Amino acid sequence: MRIRSLLLLLVLTLIAAFTALNWSVFLADTPLSLGVSTVQAPLGLVMLGLLIFVVVYCLVYVLYLQSNVLMDARRNAKELQTHRELADKAEASRFTELRGFVEAGLKQNAEHDKAAQQALMARLDALETALRSSVEQSGNSLSAYIGELEDRLTPDTATVGGQG
Repeated sequence: MRIRSLLLLLVLTLIAAFTALNWSVFLADTPLSLGVSTVQAPLGLVMLGLLIFVVVYCLVYVLYLQSNVLMDARRNAKELQTHRELADKAEASRFTELRGFVEAGLKQNAEHDKAAQQALMARLDALETALRSSVEQSGNSLSAYIGELEDRLTPDTATVGGQG
């Protein structure tokens, strides 16, 4: 853009210098045909006026285009900001939803672990009770067997006392 501006400024300076050097020729009257009639006017001045009109018109058009581009850029920036905020809110809600889902899963796992632990403890208690009962029965059976063996090995006091 800087090169274009310098080039435009150079061209306008050259036109101004050319006009200044040939000012007397620019002011010389010449017959000009308007199609319907003929008029006496300085041709250089008319052409200079038309050139100035075209340059001003181009500058106004460029300013109009730049203002439209700036307004579009601002509108796009606002829309982008709105969409960014909307995306941030959606992402935050997804994180909140994910956090709730993870917490619910962890809570469910904790409850499942607690239930499994309670079931395991109940099973261990039942096994311990069964083992104690089995050990007690084995002890009773062993005591009965020992008592029976003692009875067989020890002489009968009634028979021994009656014979002797």
